[in-house]
Amino acid sequence: MKRIVVAVVSLAMLLAVLVGSGCGSAPNLIILHAGSLSVPLDKISEAFKEQNPGVTVSTESAGSRTTIRKVTELGKPCDIIGSADYHAIEELMFPDWADWYICFAQNKLVLTHRDGAPFAAEIASGERTWYDVLRNEGVTFGHSDPDADPCGYYTLMMVQLAEKYYYDEAEDFGLTPDDDAADLYDALISVPQGGTEMDRGRVGGEWGEVVKPKSVELLYLLESGDLDYAFEYLSVAEQHGFGYIELPTEIDLSSLDFEDFYATVEVEVTGSEPGTTTVLTGAPIVYGLTIPTNAPSRELALDYVEFILSSDGQAILQECGQPAIVPAVASDPAKVPQELQPYVRSK
Repeated sequence: MKRIVVAVVSLAMLLAVLVGSGCGSAPNLIILHAGSLSVPLDKISEAFKEQNPGVTVSTESAGSRTTIRKVTELGKPCDIIGSADYHAIEELMFPDWADWYICFAQNKLVLTHRDGAPFAAEIASGERTWYDVLRNEGVTFGHSDPDADPCGYYTLMMVQLAEKYYYDEAEDFGLTPDDDAADLYDALISVPQGGTEMDRGRVGGEWGEVVKPKSVELLYLLESGDLDYAFEYLSVAEQHGFGYIELPTEIDLSSLDFEDFYATVEVEVTGSEPGTTTVLTGAPIVYGLTIPTNAPSRELALDYVEFILSSDGQAILQECGQPAIVPAVASDPAKVPQELQPYVRSK
């Protein structure tokens, strides 16, 4: 009887050790990502789990810069980072938290609107310009916080480009300068660059400007009718079934053909260290991903990223209005894990 008791106790102790060490539990992948990647990553995760039975995938969305800071400043466990701006990975994670990234998808800005938004029909028909409408009293529009979310600083960059395109440098683009676009940035954007979270947290204002931590939060306000327009990514507008107004390629940050023009504008945001700021230069919207150096499930993360870069993953991105970059572009192919190198090329 004594031997039986000892055996039972020993077995219980062994089980406790196994449970405590995580042995026997389902493999779990932790992905922190930009809000605009929520829909495609949910679909990719479902497809990945079908091919890898028993695996669980935990995803958490936020503005890309906030997402990265959860790892670098708060120490949150993470296997994969997905950012709406690949530059943020290098700026905030290199060299301590990562030393490579892969550019895997593109996007562009559009002006999303709610059903029945004032003057939306006139904009669509060309009777009025979008920027004239947004300057009208009683029209509300929103964008995300540039300190937290790339869509926020992309919006600020776009408005600066619009002022140049429609007014300051209109003749260079074969257009007649439009006085309604003069001082457009000051007319539409009242959030101070490089300001505090409190500065940026207000809702409404002299020009009906609404600021939220991430762009997808503006969708709830559009759905409720509390907001007329919001600057969003094209993929987000299409995924959620909102009407939208396309912007000229010269200002929507979608094309390498206008990379030099995009680079003529800058936005100041909070830096990698508390109390600091950094200046971001206009550039095409390109999404990046990486695996942090301390990823708890590195091998599983490699399998997941490989799936994203495969034809199956690319097809899901395309289906979600998120054009894939094929082949993907690596910051430094030599530093990219060997398993992923067949899917990438150098810049």
